[in-house]
Amino acid sequence: MAAMMQPQIILLKEGTDTSQGKAQLVSNINACTAVADVVRTTLGPRGMDKLIHDDKGNVTISNDGATIMKLLDIIHPASKILVDIAKSQDSEVGDGTTTVVLLAGEFLKEAKPFVEEGVHPQNLIRSYRTACNLAIEKVKELAVSIEGKSLEEKKSLLAKCAATTLSSKLIGGEKEFFASMVVDAVIAIGNDDRLNMIGIKKVPGGTMRDSFLVNGVAFKKTFSYAGFEQQPKKFVNPKMLLLNIELELKSEKENAEIRLSDPSQYQSIVDAEWNIIYDKLDKCVQSGAKVVLSRLAIGDLATQYFADRDIFCAGRVSEEDLQRVSAASGGTVQTTVNNIIDEVLGTCEIFEEKQVGNERFNIFSGCPSGRTATIVLRGGADQFIEEAERSLHDAIMIVRRAMKNSTVVAGGGAIDMEISRYLRQHARTIAGKSQLFINSYAKALEVIPRQLCDNAGFDATDVLNKLRQKHALPSGEGAPYGVDINTGGIADSFSNFVWEPSVVKINAINAATEAACLILSVDETVKNPKSESAQGEAAAGAMGGRGGGGFRGRGRGMRRR
Repeated sequence: MAAMMQPQIILLKEGTDTSQGKAQLVSNINACTAVADVVRTTLGPRGMDKLIHDDKGNVTISNDGATIMKLLDIIHPASKILVDIAKSQDSEVGDGTTTVVLLAGEFLKEAKPFVEEGVHPQNLIRSYRTACNLAIEKVKELAVSIEGKSLEEKKSLLAKCAATTLSSKLIGGEKEFFASMVVDAVIAIGNDDRLNMIGIKKVPGGTMRDSFLVNGVAFKKTFSYAGFEQQPKKFVNPKMLLLNIELELKSEKENAEIRLSDPSQYQSIVDAEWNIIYDKLDKCVQSGAKVVLSRLAIGDLATQYFADRDIFCAGRVSEEDLQRVSAASGGTVQTTVNNIIDEVLGTCEIFEEKQVGNERFNIFSGCPSGRTATIVLRGGADQFIEEAERSLHDAIMIVRRAMKNSTVVAGGGAIDMEISRYLRQHARTIAGKSQLFINSYAKALEVIPRQLCDNAGFDATDVLNKLRQKHALPSGEGAPYGVDINTGGIADSFSNFVWEPSVVKINAINAATEAACLILSVDETVKNPKSESAQGEAAAGAMGGRGGGGFRGRGRGMRRR
């Protein structure tokens, strides 16, 4: 009786949702599998694309794993981990985002029956970590170095890596054309790590084949005033002056007040304003520069003044473009026009303004430092060009990685099958339960070739059996064999030039295993009901606060009569 009278202990707020134990873990695994199923069909050269329509009405067509995961807006707490690993794979290596989500989903799927049978998650985690280390060692062992080759050989090897990445994208039909363009762009920026040194400009219209690479900088013609058309549009070896100041008549700042005792003094104040601007323009002309670029506005007076003196000028150039011109031409961005010396002026071989589609572009080519390149993309629809840009970003990242960590492995599921075989073999030497767990890890790795077959419409079981037989040959000659997407059989991926940098695989296996272990180690989820409503209120408050003061402009006051 005394036991029944004991008071109930309340630890958490009323309405808090807690779920724990085996059911909770299985529910998390199911949620992650559902996320992996979303991107499953986008893997490989025959992968399908997803059309995502968000609440603002923007439409995105993509088959890049990271882009899809970002746009999905997942709210399940455990599945968010998969979004994070896709993002980290994208920022670290650039490609393999779908692979990493698929692998993590598959590791969890294979762990599910063990969890349901009552195996402790820590045993699974320990075995998965062991298997991960073994797999990564095997990748490093199988990797082939491309160091020490001549520039031409290296170029063609890097182009093969880029083509493998592009083959699974929308622009896969023109992968050779774009692969060589990407390799040239990456080699042009040399050892510079900043990705923004490769500019990608999008111009709707034309076909993909009309895209071109500028060894230098290209940007859209900026807003211009009268007099712009009289300026010369082509120079050979011009000097370039880069500014971060406005070259136009400015009204006095913030309600300045001047008291005059004599009306004739008014003219002297007006003259002073004009003298200031003319003085600035004179100094620009005396510097000997033939091209003047500024991040801020260059007004109509300045435009006409430069046109009369055969100087080209462009105002309101974006910060990024100006930085790239500065890096390429060797010029320095100036915040004043006083004391301009030759050292701060940039130069290039040819500057010209060209018509691209219905846009006009200012193109600087043959720059001395040459640490920059611009790809001008053409194509039919806007969404198509957006997706082409994302695809090229992946290819650029891959080529950069391959140049830094110059080892490659066979793609097309070959490396996954080989690791799978190696782990199965290794598992037989282990006594105890972990033999089963490492075996299930090995089986999960087969998801990559299986999915490649499914997406291309081939019989996955048949192809996988052929691959298993080939990889099991004692001589080891079957190691580079992967799925042949064109025939539906198997082929030597290495001799077919289906390559990917080993760092992509190592990163993917590492991240997927970490994510799977993290989800397996969670045994309880506590959901605070207050936090959700508080978040909603905070967001609404922030919006209200921003909107209230957001419309105060700094225009000129009304003229008093």
